[in-house]
Amino acid sequence: MAGQVFVSGGSGYIAGFLIRQLIAEGWTVHTSIRNLGREAEVRGWLGVDNSKLQFFAADLLGDDGWAEAVAGCSHVAHVASPLPSNAPKDDDELIVPAREGALRALRFAHAAGIKRFVMTSSVAAIAYGHGKTRQHFTEADWTNINSPDAYAYVKSKTIAERAARDWVAANAPDMEYVTVNPSLVLGPLLAPDFSTSLEAIKKLLEGSIPGLPNFGFSVVDVRDVADLHVRCLTAPDMAGERFVAAGPFLWMKDVAAILKDGLGEQARKVPRRKLPDFLVRISALFDPVIAQVVGELGNVRDTSAQHAMDVLGWKTRDPKESIVDTARDMIRLGVVKV
Repeated sequence: MAGQVFVSGGSGYIAGFLIRQLIAEGWTVHTSIRNLGREAEVRGWLGVDNSKLQFFAADLLGDDGWAEAVAGCSHVAHVASPLPSNAPKDDDELIVPAREGALRALRFAHAAGIKRFVMTSSVAAIAYGHGKTRQHFTEADWTNINSPDAYAYVKSKTIAERAARDWVAANAPDMEYVTVNPSLVLGPLLAPDFSTSLEAIKKLLEGSIPGLPNFGFSVVDVRDVADLHVRCLTAPDMAGERFVAAGPFLWMKDVAAILKDGLGEQARKVPRRKLPDFLVRISALFDPVIAQVVGELGNVRDTSAQHAMDVLGWKTRDPKESIVDTARDMIRLGVVKV
């Protein structure tokens, strides 16, 4: 099955690999970027059949361009959502564009007669606000945004997905709406303009943190996340579905060991020793980014992708491959000097 599909946020990390796979499988793709001045750059690193790819200028907070972008399409993959590298001054800096962008995409998709709408959500909408005693999560779980550990990004993904599901139920019950909820997305890079999700690997490689904090996360490869989106676009009976896209849970010390084993001398700056929790908490007093996630110390948020495996036959590659591929591309593209 292949047709014409709109993928929002075409310059993004997941969207880039999704566009590549869709075109390789015969789809014609419409995609959006905020500034068409970047079209040539993005086409350059996507490296696809340009006759199969058309760009439109569209923004999450404005109506211009959306009707043209979805025109003639049968499917939508709404991937665009803010993912900052720094803590916002106000939560609404993330919440408003995430929620309004999702609702805007849905409204224009519905008006264009789109029947299948796949939205990129996150395990951030699933695994927060349950207390430290909960360690294992599935699609049945929802984040409690009133919890102290629900920082701005977590709130934005939860609020956007809930708002989208409510809108579909009230306004477009005939539309098949489905979400993909990835964990920490790693893997190869298409360009030096890398995703914030790769920041942990960058910091380890460049030795910019003095030790290994007691943080952990489930890892998933960007190529596998793109593949799950394609499966959600094409599989039958997807209405209301929700799929976790996650691999195994790894501590920072596990990631560091994989880097050292896979890269040898190129990983010489990767720290070996653990960073005591009290030092992380002190750092959080001066660094707003660390302050956002200091509550993650010692937390296990293990999200199961069994549902995607059972329903869609999806599978993930070894996280060692994803981590080493991330590092090698960061070195190759000059993102990190080792």
